[in-house]
Amino acid sequence: MAEKHVYKFGVDENGNNVTEVAGKTVDEAKWITGGKGANLAEMANIGLPVPPGFTITCQTCVAYSSAGNVWPDGVLDEIDVYRKDLEKRMGKKLGDKDDPLLVSVRSGAPFSMPGMMDTVLNLGLNDDSVQGLIKKTNNERFGWDSYRRFVQMFSDVVMGVDGQLFEDAINEKKEEKGVKLDTELTAEDLKDLTATFKEIFAKNVDSQAHPEVAPNGVAEFPQDPYLQLRLAEQAVFGSWNTPRAILYRKQNKIDDTLGTAVNVQVMVFGNMGSTSATGVAFTRNPADGTNERYGDFLVNAQGEDVVAGIRNTEPIADLPKTPGLEQAGKDLYRVFEILEDHYADMMDLEFTIQEGKLWMLQTRVGKRTALSALKVAMQMVDEGRISKEQAIMRVAPAQLDQLLHPQFDPKAKLDVVAKGMNASPGAAVGAVVFSSDAAVHYHNIEKPCILVRWETTPDDLKGMVAAEGILTSHGGKTSHAAVIARGMGAPCVCGAEALKIDAKAKECAITGTDIVLHEGDVISINGTTGDVILGEVPLVRPELTGDLETILEWADDVRHDASRGRLFGVRANADNPADAKLSRDFGAEGIGLDRTEHMFLGDRKQIIQTFILADRTGDKQTALGQLLKAQTDDFLGMFEAMDGKTVIVRLLDPPLHEFLDNPRDYAVALAHAEDRGENETQLKARRDMLARLDSFQEANPMLGLRGCRLGIVYPELTEMQVRAIAGAAAHLKKRGLDPRPEIMVPLVGTWQELKVERDQIEETIASVSEQTGVDLDIPVGCMIEIPRAAVTADEIGKYADFFSFGTNDLTQMGFGYSRDDVEGAFVPLYLKKKILKSNPFETLDYGIAKLVKMGVEGGHEANDKIVCGVCGETGGDPDSIQMYYDLGLDYVSCSPYRVPIARLAGAQAKINSNGGPKKIGE
Repeated sequence: MAEKHVYKFGVDENGNNVTEVAGKTVDEAKWITGGKGANLAEMANIGLPVPPGFTITCQTCVAYSSAGNVWPDGVLDEIDVYRKDLEKRMGKKLGDKDDPLLVSVRSGAPFSMPGMMDTVLNLGLNDDSVQGLIKKTNNERFGWDSYRRFVQMFSDVVMGVDGQLFEDAINEKKEEKGVKLDTELTAEDLKDLTATFKEIFAKNVDSQAHPEVAPNGVAEFPQDPYLQLRLAEQAVFGSWNTPRAILYRKQNKIDDTLGTAVNVQVMVFGNMGSTSATGVAFTRNPADGTNERYGDFLVNAQGEDVVAGIRNTEPIADLPKTPGLEQAGKDLYRVFEILEDHYADMMDLEFTIQEGKLWMLQTRVGKRTALSALKVAMQMVDEGRISKEQAIMRVAPAQLDQLLHPQFDPKAKLDVVAKGMNASPGAAVGAVVFSSDAAVHYHNIEKPCILVRWETTPDDLKGMVAAEGILTSHGGKTSHAAVIARGMGAPCVCGAEALKIDAKAKECAITGTDIVLHEGDVISINGTTGDVILGEVPLVRPELTGDLETILEWADDVRHDASRGRLFGVRANADNPADAKLSRDFGAEGIGLDRTEHMFLGDRKQIIQTFILADRTGDKQTALGQLLKAQTDDFLGMFEAMDGKTVIVRLLDPPLHEFLDNPRDYAVALAHAEDRGENETQLKARRDMLARLDSFQEANPMLGLRGCRLGIVYPELTEMQVRAIAGAAAHLKKRGLDPRPEIMVPLVGTWQELKVERDQIEETIASVSEQTGVDLDIPVGCMIEIPRAAVTADEIGKYADFFSFGTNDLTQMGFGYSRDDVEGAFVPLYLKKKILKSNPFETLDYGIAKLVKMGVEGGHEANDKIVCGVCGETGGDPDSIQMYYDLGLDYVSCSPYRVPIARLAGAQAKINSNGGPKKIGE
């Protein structure tokens, strides 16, 4: 059977429904006829008043675009059959000089993309048919208003003529006539405007680029309605690949290969006088979820007037009380109920009232805020429309960011002066500071600040903690600043390249402006959008509502229900008691990653540096003793905060040079000392120190002496850390608490490495147990972050109680990418050229997923009781969570502020992979 490219909807000339459906359900049909076409067919089938028409499929768009904007063989003939059928059903013809058929040509992709693609209204009008329209309606003003609108829209949308040229002409005409509103222009005025618009068309359309509208070598507004239709259909297809549509799809993770449908639909007119109107409405409030009819309408207008803001709209609640529109208003309110009963969701709809009769032009599941999504889902469960599992699927996990981070007051006016990557959501306001020390100072005097850096380093942690938000001119969404900020829940904008920072001078110039920020100047940043705003923007802190708590409890029930599939946990990445408590408050079931290197920063950096650089054993032992005490205190706080829950402690991972002074900075200090004339003894000591610092530098430190290699080369570090972990656990057990630490060995590449480390770990745990008299059962596992470890997991798993996949390093090594370098250098280009489908550091790549799958399967082959989880950045990404569930992982671990998102996404992943949501009664 040949592929079908066109589907009709609506009634025939006898009033019989002749709608053709492209699938058994709307969700199935939308992939073929788009969301708009599928829902028009559905409304027609449930008896709602839908103007007849036909839909050209999304697949036709893809074929047309892929062939260089050439129609597939036979499609134009098929469209022509359906066009003739529509004319027969309506008893009218396009362009008829006595009673013309007019149509709209609209886009309609599988996913709603409001305002991103194009529409043409009133198609079929020309110099002859406008006279037929006037004669048939006995309304000259309406006829010329419709024609001038069509010329304007066709010129703009189809031919690319600057729309402002037409607006300027309208304004000139209103000024000439001394009126303020379009509706005050007379029929003669609109006739004049139509002529002016056609002149604008002729002057601004390239006749060589568009010979089809220039039969005599000069561009003329096309009079052939069938040419008008073909050009409009092509323009709508073309709007799928406009920059704004591409950007929208990128932001909303919509596949570029889906294409858009084209809907050709009989026109109904809201601009035929006081008994006609047009509007847009929602069956409930999309901002806060209140169960009220929400929307706007305009009397004597067409659809674009409502969204263009040319005239002040009226609230939908007033429609049933508007003279001449009372019955249509009542009919619309009945349609609200019908649509909600049928779709069991909050619906967005467009309507037109023509001389008192209501017509439905579109419906779709309404876009809504997180607050509204939660409230509507709860309401519909209470109303018995949907099940709890269906409610869980109604809320987009990423939306929860809106409820978990401070936001700018939506009423505030913003002076955006620069833009970067939206690295960590939320809003922050504070004084500009250019160093961590300055950030700490501002914090100590209780003055909010924004830490502004070229990029942050581990040494900046204290400043990052002290600041309200972080702004960098370099780095991507998984740069140091971004990763740490997300972990802390701090707003962060990265890679704002317009910032030219001079930290030494404590100032920052903004390229393209004359603005120079000095330390102490107040700015605001929006980590959700990437905006940098001059001055203070008022903040509002969204409240965690009861609806959020309820739906997350439902999600937890699903994740923990063995009858619905494999149990799926959610843990948090946290490095201090405050973050651990926050994680627990947000519903984390444990700590999946406690990075001990973060405990060595700040004041303790000098201690670890002493250990590394000391020549004498006594000095090393002294430093180890100090670190042991400090680490024990850290773990006491962590384990107590997570009493009764797992805390996976990762042993020291970074290369040692990260804890040492920068040798280049030290060399500068040495040069200054020489200039000052310090004595030779002091200079020798400085030179010896510089030599020691240089000796620890590596050509590629991320692949050098780090992770388990560090523990094997410096076994005393491993012993100190394990002794601190075991000692803290023993102390808390004596107090009657229930600490549950687990020890994770990083960067394992061979089973031999893990065995050496495990032997030492178990020996140390046994020693502490014997010394304290406390039985200690502390599982030992490892990170799987080296491709070789994933490939040989069947060997490594024999020595591991658990695997935790570190997908940041696994992605770096799997791709051969340096994360800190590639995100700014070429990842954006790769995404644009479709070399990469998504940023692999944000969403798990399918190739890296194969390594994870090998690791999970190999681990279970070696140890059927092994627990597998993930602690990388992607552990909080909803798309990645779906993949992790399907790969067989037992839990995901993410930053504290993403825990609620992961709880919801985890439940959705489980539901998706186990037959979809159960409906009421199932």
